Amino acid sequence: MKRSFAVALALSALAAGPPAALAQSVPSQCNAFGQLRSDAEKKAVAVRTALAHKSERKEICTLVQRFYTAEDVVLKFLETNKTWCGIPDEAIAVAKTNHERTLKFRTAACTEVPAAKPRPPSLSDAINTPSVDTAGNTRTGHGTLDSLTGNPLAK
Repeated sequence: MKRSFAVALALSALAAGPPAALAQSVPSQCNAFGQLRSDAEKKAVAVRTALAHKSERKEICTLVQRFYTAEDVVLKFLETNKTWCGIPDEAIAVAKTNHERTLKFRTAACTEVPAAKPRPPSLSDAINTPSVDTAGNTRTGHGTLDSLTGNPLAK
């Protein structure tokens, strides 16, 4: 389940803050972005750590859901405060793309793996013969498995 690329891509979109030129006259509501971003980054690091330690699927699913929720909050903040904070359309587009990738990763992480398919019956199953020759299911005498000293499977 090495799909940490989605987490890494999501972090790269979150790392892009408001442009430096606009940071001089930023309204007070734009200051909340740093806290939202750091919260999402912490949750992404938790997912990455769980993947590195090969944690159980349920734990990874829980962590990915938390990250997805935090990333959704960041995306909504970017869309809502686009004009106030001077957020470019490209940054929002990248954040949306990464959010969709996180959704796919969450779906893959939280979907239970189906049980292995039963194997189809073989010819041996159909005619009810044993799959391995043993001393009990071979004939002694003049047969294929007989040697000068008798059946080697019988020994």
